Amino acid sequence: MLAVIRYTVPDAQSQDFLKQGHTILDTFAEQPGFQRGRLARSVDEPNLWALVTEWEGAGFYRRALSAARMVMYPLMILMVNEPSAYEDVYPRDGA
Repeated sequence: MLAVIRYTVPDAQSQDFLKQGHTILDTFAEQPGFQRGRLARSVDEPNLWALVTEWEGAGFYRRALSAARMVMYPLMILMVNEPSAYEDVYPRDGA
């Protein structure tokens, strides 16, 4: 399953956000069921960031959120309030 958490980050906070984003991603990477993840920044809207992770299933992701809540807490005010968990309905790898 795919998890996408988007953040709106003011320019003045981008360096701190990047450091905290590394910490969140590193914390997720230590959790059972984690497959891969990345921190990305919008090319068109540089204040929009995304923490994208892949998990073996929704249960693993939800437990990882609980485990990472303390490192995620400082950035919660920057989160875009929207659903973050997506199940694969048509996965396809490159040629």
